[in-house]
Amino acid sequence: MVVTGFSFGAYADPKTKKLDTGRLTGHVDRVVMNGDKVTFYGWSTAEKITLISGLGRVTTRPGILRTDVAEVHKISPRVGFEVTQPYGNSRFTILAEVGQQKVEHHCAPISRWRLKRNSARLALSFLKALVKAAPHAIKAMRTADPAARAEVKRILGLETRPEAAPMESLLFEDPRWPAEWPEPCPVTIVLPVYNAFSLLPDVLARVVKNTDLPWHLVVIEDCSSDPEVRPWLTEWVAAQEAQTPGRITLLLNEQNKGFIASVNRGFAEAIKRGNHVLLLNSDAFVPAKWASRMLRPILMHEDIATVTPMSNDAEIFSVPAICERTVIEPGQGDAMDAMAQTFNPEATLSVTPTGVGFCMAMNIDFLKKEPEFDTSFGRGYGEEVDWCQKVRRLGGRHLGLPGLFVEHRGGESFGSEEKLKLVKKNNETISRRYPPYDMEVQTFIAADPLVTARVALSIAWAMSRPGEAGEETGFPIYIAHALGGGAEMYLDRRIKADLKDKGRPAVILRVGGPARWQLEVVSDAGRVAGMTDDWKFIQRLLEPIRRRHVVYSCAVGDPDPAVLPEFLLDLKRDGDTMEVLFHDFFPLTPAYTLLDQDGRYRGPVLDGRTDPAHTVIRPNGDEISLAGWRAAWGKMLAAADEVVVFSDDSYAQVAQVYPAYAGKLVLRPHRLLSHVPVIEVPQTGGVRTVGVLGNIGYQKGAAVVADLGRMVEADKTMEVVIIGNVDPAYMPPSSVTVHGDYTLDELPDLVERYGITEWLIPSIWPETFSFTTHEAIATGLPVYAFYIGAQGAAVAQADNGRPIHFDADSRLASHVLNTLRGETGLAGQDDPDGPATSKEIAGSTVPLTTDQARSADVSDAS
Repeated sequence: MVVTGFSFGAYADPKTKKLDTGRLTGHVDRVVMNGDKVTFYGWSTAEKITLISGLGRVTTRPGILRTDVAEVHKISPRVGFEVTQPYGNSRFTILAEVGQQKVEHHCAPISRWRLKRNSARLALSFLKALVKAAPHAIKAMRTADPAARAEVKRILGLETRPEAAPMESLLFEDPRWPAEWPEPCPVTIVLPVYNAFSLLPDVLARVVKNTDLPWHLVVIEDCSSDPEVRPWLTEWVAAQEAQTPGRITLLLNEQNKGFIASVNRGFAEAIKRGNHVLLLNSDAFVPAKWASRMLRPILMHEDIATVTPMSNDAEIFSVPAICERTVIEPGQGDAMDAMAQTFNPEATLSVTPTGVGFCMAMNIDFLKKEPEFDTSFGRGYGEEVDWCQKVRRLGGRHLGLPGLFVEHRGGESFGSEEKLKLVKKNNETISRRYPPYDMEVQTFIAADPLVTARVALSIAWAMSRPGEAGEETGFPIYIAHALGGGAEMYLDRRIKADLKDKGRPAVILRVGGPARWQLEVVSDAGRVAGMTDDWKFIQRLLEPIRRRHVVYSCAVGDPDPAVLPEFLLDLKRDGDTMEVLFHDFFPLTPAYTLLDQDGRYRGPVLDGRTDPAHTVIRPNGDEISLAGWRAAWGKMLAAADEVVVFSDDSYAQVAQVYPAYAGKLVLRPHRLLSHVPVIEVPQTGGVRTVGVLGNIGYQKGAAVVADLGRMVEADKTMEVVIIGNVDPAYMPPSSVTVHGDYTLDELPDLVERYGITEWLIPSIWPETFSFTTHEAIATGLPVYAFYIGAQGAAVAQADNGRPIHFDADSRLASHVLNTLRGETGLAGQDDPDGPATSKEIAGSTVPLTTDQARSADVSDAS
């Protein structure tokens, strides 16, 4: 239930509604009823917003990004709020406060008539959405187009939970809204030391060089077993004190007390000094200007207990992948922090369930209330989580700081094996003391409010990788869709091959999801992904990638594909390279499988084809003709350095449509990635069992198989079994067995179990390559397929291949059955409607380039 909003506060000019930013102002955009709860959404320049009703009061602080408000009124963008109360038919009051100033706005109760009116509006909105979704639903029912199905879900708001979190486009510093910085104040740095002598000189040198606030360092040497540590440290402190007296306190433990006891000794010294604390491990390498960035949130916001920066090894603050440790090389940390320094210090500043003690700013007011870590956690790990939960109960909040990156060579201070042993024991203690904590962490990981910074820092990490500058090709940026399938399998294998051979990460720009763009960074550590509708922000994130190799993989599912090539061309700059892969025929026509509106393939889609399937309606209502489509997508082929096709037929299809770019075409067939066992035809006592191999939807021939199943239902000499899965919209009759998932090494047993005597590949579109067809051929059993596309060419060239005549306007199942029974002859290579062959292409005016060298490490697109 939604009720429209209202304004509150003061305007300089009531007529123009121009805000007086020096006085309290705000606006409630909408009031939403959900069950017995009512939520007010809006914005305000106040410090606090309180919602008061007869059932009590709830207070919140504006902090949600509202760039729309900032643009219009020239104020800070972090002014949004939402506040929820139980609804009890009472009057609500909005109270806005800044210091001692207060403004109240009394809201009339929401009447039952108004609730009914808004219910009717919601019903009308849903009805409009149904009407808007109807053409896509009809297309999905006719052709089983997965892109059409996805569009229906998007319009009706039925998408599944996205794997990528939304990104904030205000990540980077904006000169229109310069950040405020507090006056410098002194800090106490607490640094416990135990062994790790190889790191210690650099760690301390960075503290001295890079701390940009007045500082005092408390070093606690915990009786290291390495005999070099204490003498060197004592001498270093003496040298520092001689240069600047009174800046360092060295505490020497006479016996090893462990990490927690050492830190507590440092805390006691820090509390005496009365300044905010920066807790630092002796394996943390701080960059320039780190201290002011760490302390700013504590000084600028109320109730902040801790602040933790991003790092390569810091649990929920880790980059490139959350909760994954990544070893980085010397210099990478500073390169990543150079990126972090470009962030707006308020952007994505996120409340977190805990801080991480490798490098953590601590509010002295909360440290005085809870002056020690709990020594029951032994030598360490989890003690800062325990402390953070205690101060949360005291009203303290913990923040993640995107605008600072600190390298952490975790496990150096005390052995990594010992750390792993402590993890299990101490995690059990945390779970027992704070039952909601584990779920809070999982919720944080799922939502990942730090994803924007994580993506940007991951790109900086990838570009600072040793050896990147020496790579032969530019850094790979792949354009892909979100529908899965063969193109995604190919992409996954290609990226994994680069990671295995070169350790080289990749960036994927994905379309077809809940937002226009989903940006992913893929590495050995995992995948980090964020989504946005802001193209300029995508460009800003990709800016560090100086030399690029842009690879178009597939863009089926994009909401506005007629203009998509313009965006892709923006990615390619002078000196960059571009590769176009033909996993389907989307660059030729919006009907990426070449099927007409009635779901039938009627040969190559040449200029002048008028079938509606080969036009597209843009979101703004403009109709794009086939010629307009090819004019747009042809620009991408013109900019490409290489256009890769995977079969002779695809080569011919593309060359006929874009003859001007035929010289860029490269024929690069795949080859099987796994061994396929040769299978003998089983003895079945005269019953023929046709096996349909692979997962099938409409384009893959699901409707043909269902029809074939009905035709042979009463035939005692022929059966049909599907080794794979089938689209539920085209389920065959019960006489057809659907086996489900399988692996190639299971095929001999499955053939024997079902008595399969031949294979059928029923695909009704000219596939760009068909792994399933080649796998079926490799078994040695007879293989039937329509004489179109890559699958038709493959069976025509195989000794055990049986090409079937294809007539789009006839009953295709009849062709299959007549061919199986021998009543119709096999299609021949002189069939005018058949696929192109290598011989035909080589004999044409189209130059043929064959390159099979790179085909061994990738998989099928079809």
